[in-house]
Amino acid sequence: MGFYLVPRHVIGGPGFTAPSDKLNIAAIGAGGKGEVNITLSYNNGSDNIVALCDVDDRMAVERRKQFPKAPYYRDFRQMLDQEDQQIDAVLVSTPDHMHGVMALEAMQRGKHVYCEKPLTHDIQEARILTQAASKYRVVTQMGNQGSSGDSTRYIESWIQQGLIGSVNKVHVWTNRPVWPQGIPMPKEKFPVPSEVDWDLWLGTAPERPFNPNYIPANWRGWVDFGTGALGDMGCHFMDVPFRALKLGYPDRVYCSASSKWNGFFDVDNTMDSYPAASKIHLHFPARQDMAPVEVIWYDGGILPERPRELLPDEPMGEWDGGILFEGSSGKLMAGLFGRNPTILPTRMMKDIPLPEPARPLVPGGEEGHQQQWVKACKEGFGAYTSSSFADAGPLTETVIMGNLAVLTYNYAEPIDDWIKWTYPGRKELLWDGPNMKITNFEPANQFVRRTYRGNWQMNLD
Repeated sequence: MGFYLVPRHVIGGPGFTAPSDKLNIAAIGAGGKGEVNITLSYNNGSDNIVALCDVDDRMAVERRKQFPKAPYYRDFRQMLDQEDQQIDAVLVSTPDHMHGVMALEAMQRGKHVYCEKPLTHDIQEARILTQAASKYRVVTQMGNQGSSGDSTRYIESWIQQGLIGSVNKVHVWTNRPVWPQGIPMPKEKFPVPSEVDWDLWLGTAPERPFNPNYIPANWRGWVDFGTGALGDMGCHFMDVPFRALKLGYPDRVYCSASSKWNGFFDVDNTMDSYPAASKIHLHFPARQDMAPVEVIWYDGGILPERPRELLPDEPMGEWDGGILFEGSSGKLMAGLFGRNPTILPTRMMKDIPLPEPARPLVPGGEEGHQQQWVKACKEGFGAYTSSSFADAGPLTETVIMGNLAVLTYNYAEPIDDWIKWTYPGRKELLWDGPNMKITNFEPANQFVRRTYRGNWQMNLD
């Protein structure tokens, strides 16, 4: 009598997943957003969490209870060394200044990577990760879940099929920062809690004493650690026009930003933290069949001019921000992730035939973003993800370009006792995207890539 092998999923019955079909995931960052990413990746046991890492033991308490068999580390490099054979993929959910080195280290070991937004702290770091994903043939995804949302695909189709004509200007705004910005670096010194490895937390950032004001979340506003309101929300909001308008690299950028004053006409030119508010103009040249376009970013409570097409009681955008496309024959307004896209005036929505998305919708939309990456990891390199580093890298470069303009805007040089500072950075900066270089003001290029502390480095093999 002959015999045959029965697949494990048949033996296990409906819904059973064989151990060999599960993705083994390690998490760098176990609290805050990391906790969310772990939960969505684990998916009630559909896949495995095989290792945890956090430099602050307090942030990891709940996940260590949930996954008691998963080894726990403070140093992500030790985790990758010790658990190499167990790990298929890595989640990176840490402060921005460590995204690049962590993601690259994982990719160089052949691990698939999901990295929170913004992809990196610096422009050159984003370029390196874009190249690394292709070189090491791993599946990647940035944590801007709106890129998997339905609205992004609808807007992309509406814009590209000319629903509002040729778009020449886009306004993007946010209510962030909702954390401290526009303030000097704290001077106080505090003892480091026993649960925190402060040296590992600093990582690539300059040496400084521990201060509880930095953690767990206020690091976003500090230049050495975070990327401010723009970095936090830009990869969400700007992803929509970036895709719909096929933007690529900007060729020019300029900005305005709030100032800090120590006294009457005594400006504080230090840039410990990002400004309380800023407005950034990014210009993009003509692309394929699309005309040149300007994208204007507003944060800190600054808003664009209210569209005349809106009635007095109609809200502009949503509570946390919005997007406004201005075309040659109409306007389109949306909220975060492109939600609730509306042709203006709003009463026209019921009268206009609206094109369907050209790209397939993602199962679960925004909420399916994480599982889309998990499933793609199982399929292997080349499987589609909505925000692979091939897309997320150039988007991040464009977003972080705004911070380069802000840092340059506040770049100051003393000239004499009467006029204490001159601001040569307050000009339009010309950007050579392929070569990552400002061509008309050399001091601005120091903000393309930071100098890392100690022995930290980020280079392709």
